Amino acid sequence: METLNKVIINQISTKVEKISGAEAVIKCLLAEGVNLAYGYPGGAIMPIYDALYNYQNQLHHVLTRHEQGAIHAAQGFARVTGKVGMVFATSGPGATNLVTGIADAQIDSTPLVCITGQVSSHLLGSDAFQETDIIGISTPVTKWNYQITRAEEIPEIIAKAFYIAKSGRPGPVLVDITKDAQFGELEFEYKKCEKIRSYRAVPKLEIEKVKAAAEMINSAKKPFIVWGQGIIIGQAEAEFKSFIEKTDIPAASTVLGLSALETSHPLHVGMVGMHGNYAPNVLTNQCDVLIAIGMRFDDRVTGNLQTYAKQAKIIHFEIDPSEVDKNVKTDIAVLGNVKETLAEIMPFINRGSHKNWLNEFHKLLQIEKDEVINNQLNPTKPGLTMGEVLNLINNETKGNAVIVSDVGQHQMFACRYANFIKTRSSVTSGGLGTMGFALPAAIGAKMGVPNREVIAIIGDGGFQMTIQELGTILQTEVAVKIVVLNNSFLGMVRQWQELFFDKRYASTVMKNPNFVKIAEGYGIEAQSVSQRADLTTAIKTMLASKKAYFLEVMIAQEDNVFPMIPTGASVSDIRLS
Repeated sequence: METLNKVIINQISTKVEKISGAEAVIKCLLAEGVNLAYGYPGGAIMPIYDALYNYQNQLHHVLTRHEQGAIHAAQGFARVTGKVGMVFATSGPGATNLVTGIADAQIDSTPLVCITGQVSSHLLGSDAFQETDIIGISTPVTKWNYQITRAEEIPEIIAKAFYIAKSGRPGPVLVDITKDAQFGELEFEYKKCEKIRSYRAVPKLEIEKVKAAAEMINSAKKPFIVWGQGIIIGQAEAEFKSFIEKTDIPAASTVLGLSALETSHPLHVGMVGMHGNYAPNVLTNQCDVLIAIGMRFDDRVTGNLQTYAKQAKIIHFEIDPSEVDKNVKTDIAVLGNVKETLAEIMPFINRGSHKNWLNEFHKLLQIEKDEVINNQLNPTKPGLTMGEVLNLINNETKGNAVIVSDVGQHQMFACRYANFIKTRSSVTSGGLGTMGFALPAAIGAKMGVPNREVIAIIGDGGFQMTIQELGTILQTEVAVKIVVLNNSFLGMVRQWQELFFDKRYASTVMKNPNFVKIAEGYGIEAQSVSQRADLTTAIKTMLASKKAYFLEVMIAQEDNVFPMIPTGASVSDIRLS
């Protein structure tokens, strides 16, 4: 009996160990499979960084040059891998510098866990050095947040953080840990979180709604699908492709849905939205059944809600009940993960044929080609266009590259003209529209998929918002390719000023530095191109490099992105010029 008791005691001692709260944080992350994190150290999070020192071979930390760079890098990593992105920051300005990225991740449904240090618990509320109420500040832009003040809380809270971040509709979670909780000790034992009381990550599927949706789809004469990022988040690409091919329904993507279906698919009829394609925008107001899958009817997609698809019955496949009927009133809402709901509907839908309806899209696409696309891809005027740059990149990468775009005209050109053959190949800031996103996000994306070519498409304005992250490239030697489309303007604002403000270019002219010299100063091979004859060779040279490369392309200042739906207009009032 005495021997048996010793065995039991030994078994217990191997399960439970007493360690610091800081080390417990690292052990929790390793238990969740985290092997890469981004961040910037400081006083309030120093114990965690000290603990990390002993685990560098298991958890690689990337020191960015700014906390905003850290969180955008984590977003890029999460978007291309589907894993939870991991960020560290200290208290005060370190934590507040994360807020833009947190808000971006929240609206674009990107799973992140952000761990911030905080002053010791006895100083909370005293306006101590570098104390900010990051819980109060981040509450509106996080899926969940929590402040830990005792070391014993760490395992349970971090387990919850990862479960909440990645379950259902993903999003960012922030865990704020006081310094005394990091120094404190606990008997460490980690259990992954599998469920939380009163939190239903995925709504219960209602088969009656599935059957009703199938009946409506089967009887439709001019059905139209608009899909969003929910296809990618739900890993439902195969189910979605089977669904559209069986129903023969034309399908268009939102900005964030791009790459869920290969660009060349015969039922892929383009992109909807303010700078989307002509056909899917115009014919939104002519379809009889509009099937929205994994998208949220953002205002940039719908235009004027009073005129949006009023003739159509609306079917909404959606995981987040709060998005249903929020902007557009639906006739049938099919709640659940689209991977499951699309699989469930397949036995109830008939094999369809909508050749004549699809031809309506092709006719309008030809008009757009004649009036817009051909002028972009094969320009006859002097001055380089953004469209031809993207087209040449397509020719060289064959659609295999991950395209990470910033925010502005170049973003819309990238979304319109980049070709994709693999999912998770288009990364951009959608809902928040964060300038400065692309450079750090491309760094994170390349680290997430090191065997794929990752190309950042950036404007001269957005590039300078996070230009310091060239230092992260210098230190990590990550082989990201950077293309700055330089028109010496804040291009999208300038376009609006040209079209709607009588060409009063207020505060949009950019006097830029020598970007090539700056890139070279960070040890990055670089060149600038201003002549069409040099462009193809420059792109080939960039893509042939095994290291990071910077390419500046001087773009004609009057190069505007069309089509365009003016603010407040109907989607069918889209302008070609």
